[in-house]
Amino acid sequence: MDKFSYSLGVVLGSNLANQGINEFVAEDLAKGLADVVKGQAEVDINQANALIQEHLSQAAAKAYGPAIEAAEKFLAENGKRSEVTTLESGLQYEILQRGLGPKPKATDKVTTHYHGTLIDGTVFDSSVTRNEPASFPVNGVIKGWQEALQLMPVGSKWRLYVPHNLAYGSQQMGNVIKPFSTLIFDVELLSIN
Repeated sequence: MDKFSYSLGVVLGSNLANQGINEFVAEDLAKGLADVVKGQAEVDINQANALIQEHLSQAAAKAYGPAIEAAEKFLAENGKRSEVTTLESGLQYEILQRGLGPKPKATDKVTTHYHGTLIDGTVFDSSVTRNEPASFPVNGVIKGWQEALQLMPVGSKWRLYVPHNLAYGSQQMGNVIKPFSTLIFDVELLSIN
């Protein structure tokens, strides 16, 4: 039973480490496990998940504090440029090419060409480089894109400056987009499908 219990700990510990959780009170973790098995947990699973998510978000915000500050400084300076429009949500854009076509609705599907970078210029995705326009529902992309696309006439090309809260927030996407990343996209709206 000792080896079995230890092995359970190894598996749970590996899962926690893979999720970036490396600090916790071992006695409380053991108590939580035992209480659930006995049917005597002090919080239900939904409360537990909410507490865990809140803690992880706070820890990530603390860990990425310098990156968040750099992005906020970038957006503040960028917003001072006359060609940049800042919306109430915090989304910024500049018009590179004016389009004359209709504007899509949230329920429409669109085809675009785009080029995405971090604020340091690192490219993370580009349909332009692949030479393959991308089609998707407007309401199926990040919030910053959803907002911008509904303002863009077909034929437009805009540069979007998307704060982390309108992008992927505290989530990491792939190897390049770290939590709390502000993203820059050149987006050309080719058509409403």
